[in-house]
Order: sequence, then C-alpha cells, then structure tokens
Amino acid sequence: MHYSRISDVIAKEGWRKKLGSNPASSVASTISQSLTSEGENTPFVKISKSMFSLKNAGRTSVTQSTSVTSEEQGDTGFINAFGMYWKRDYVHWANKAPKILGQQQVNSKEVNFSNQKGVYLLHDGNKVVYVGRTTDQTLGVRLKQHTIDRLNGRWDRFSWFGIYAVKENGELSKDPDNFNIENLIATMEALLIEGLEPPQNRRRGDDFSAVEFLQKEDPDIVKKRDEEAIQRRLSVK
Repeated sequence: MHYSRISDVIAKEGWRKKLGSNPASSVASTISQSLTSEGENTPFVKISKSMFSLKNAGRTSVTQSTSVTSEEQGDTGFINAFGMYWKRDYVHWANKAPKILGQQQVNSKEVNFSNQKGVYLLHDGNKVVYVGRTTDQTLGVRLKQHTIDRLNGRWDRFSWFGIYAVKENGELSKDPDNFNIENLIATMEALLIEGLEPPQNRRRGDDFSAVEFLQKEDPDIVKKRDEEAIQRRLSVK
C-alpha cells in the first residue's frame, strides 16, 4: 500500500485518535525511521517507490533503498495537494481574507489553503465552467474575486490543485524544487484525469500521489447558521 493509503486505513479503523494536519507524512516518517533504525527487525518491507507491505504479508523482496526519502514524499508531479468539488457556500467570502479550509481525513487537524497556488476549476454542478491559475495572487484571493466578477452567478463548487504540500504542523511548504520533465508529464496527465474524469480511466495518472483534502466548513458560517436558527425559534415563541 502507498503510505497515504495506510494513513487512511489507520484513521478509518480508529487506531490513532489524534491525526495532526498531515497523517500521510507522519506515516511515511514512521516507516522510514523503522526501516532505517531497526534493520532486519523492522516489520515493514519496501516493495517499490512509496509502496510498503508487512513482512508477514508474504513479501520477500525489497528495493535497494529501504527508507522513504524526503524527495519521494514530495514526488507527486508538481501537485502536492488538491481538493475536488468543494462547496462555494462553505467559505465565508465576506471575510477580508477568506479561509479555504480542508482536512486530510475526518478528525485530522484543519488546514487553511487560502495561500495555496496552482490551478483551479469552477463548477456549475458537475460541469466545468472556468479554468484558472494562481501565480502572483493566492487561491483565496482569486476565488473571492470570482464572487464579485462576471462569473459570480455561474459557479457553486470549485476544485483546486496546489503545488504546496502540507507540513505536519499544518503550514504550507515552500515552492517545490523537483521540477523536471517527468514531473511535468505526470502533472499534466493527472490534472486532465482528475478534472475531466474520463470514463475509461480507472485510476489517476501514473506517479500521481498528491494528497486529496476534504473540505471543512468555515466555523463563522456554522456560527451564523446556529444564531439564525436560535432567532427563528425565539420569534416563534
């Protein structure tokens, strides 16, 4: 299993309650430390790039490198994190700096992707109506502009693909430095597959292992909705 998939299973089974901001990175670090320090006593076997198994699962071969390198953890093409079909009304756009909140897994620590950069899609239902990019401006700024420009009434969801990975402390990383032709091709393929969802593609692009984040509703919106519900109940009485 890929180390990000292992972290999904850990969360689903409830084997760890406090997950942090980037559970996948924590799993990768734990496996890497075990492979490096425990030698033959490690319970893990490295099968291939970023893929691992338990020794008692019948795997006997390992690659020459037995640890998860920092380069390997970030080797996802140019895209290191993404979110699909996030709801526009889960973001409090009235804020000067709207929070684009997400979490890697349920119960994991939230991450603010407002300063993320990359490319994004605006959706009307399941239909893509606009493709944009964030370079000089951040994702939060660009999306907020689309709530007041000509596209305002034309989208209700958005997807984004960001170049910044999420650190274990919840902060976004710096600009990646692993730019090469293989990463470019992997990124182009992955963006087309994820964005267009062609029916004959049964999996993501090869070598694309960017971490998908789930959207989390802005607490200010939840608070406002609760206050309005209380007011309605009081008015009825």
